[in-house]
Amino acid sequence: MDNIQLFEQIQHKKSFLCVGLDTDIQRIPHHLLEYQYQIFEFNRQIIDATANYTIAYKTNIAFYEVLGASGWINLEMTVNYIRAHYPEIFIIADAKRGDIGNTSKYYAKTFFETLNFDAITVSPYMGKDSVSPFLGFQDKWVILLALTSNSGSNDFQQIIDKKSNSRLFENIIRVSAGWSSKNNMMYVIGATHAEMLAGVRRIIPEHFLLIPGIGAQGGSLNDVAKYGFNKNCGLIVNSSRAIIYADGTVDFAKAAGIEAYKVQQEMEKLLKEYGLTTNN
Repeated sequence: MDNIQLFEQIQHKKSFLCVGLDTDIQRIPHHLLEYQYQIFEFNRQIIDATANYTIAYKTNIAFYEVLGASGWINLEMTVNYIRAHYPEIFIIADAKRGDIGNTSKYYAKTFFETLNFDAITVSPYMGKDSVSPFLGFQDKWVILLALTSNSGSNDFQQIIDKKSNSRLFENIIRVSAGWSSKNNMMYVIGATHAEMLAGVRRIIPEHFLLIPGIGAQGGSLNDVAKYGFNKNCGLIVNSSRAIIYADGTVDFAKAAGIEAYKVQQEMEKLLKEYGLTTNN
């Protein structure tokens, strides 16, 4: 799936929503604990309830790794279920990997070949040779951490380089954009920094951006669209807890579907407002 195909999915569903499957075993409804694969069963029902309103799912790998072998089985079952039932949906491994040499090569093979994700989040701290192994897979994407939504992002990401008069995250984007193209590289920009998206767009006007931080983290969808849209939408906006934990009863999936629909409706209005929808 390339840049244009992503936009086609956005136009088709009138949505640029990514649902985060940050599935915490301690927060799933108690009635699911009778299942052998509890995380998968929770995810399956969430997926079926939200698939009409989302173009992507993002699994935060930590919530699966913590369960050991069982967690990896639940993860693989989740990816396989999406592939079998909703093959048009983009699947992101939020793994935040970043190492060099064979280590990165095998991380890439793990998530792109063994688990068949479309994209993986990668830390750029160790430079080009830590990212390049992920860029050698056809139709797979690297999502590079640039400006994250947590308060600690101020510690390093916004340090100003006096020579270039640019912040560190801006230099990361500027340099790394030359490593690949808009068809297999996108960037994480937190919704809590929406006003900075205008500056990001001056550096990478055509790349997609993965935007966490709306919903429970308080980011504004309107501001994200205002500063971040490009001619192909160029945004994938993630919401996790506000959707998947909207209800803790047997009706959890129905509630998640309702919340996803609400976000999709907001997104449809914004896409229309900015002339990014078709007549279909």
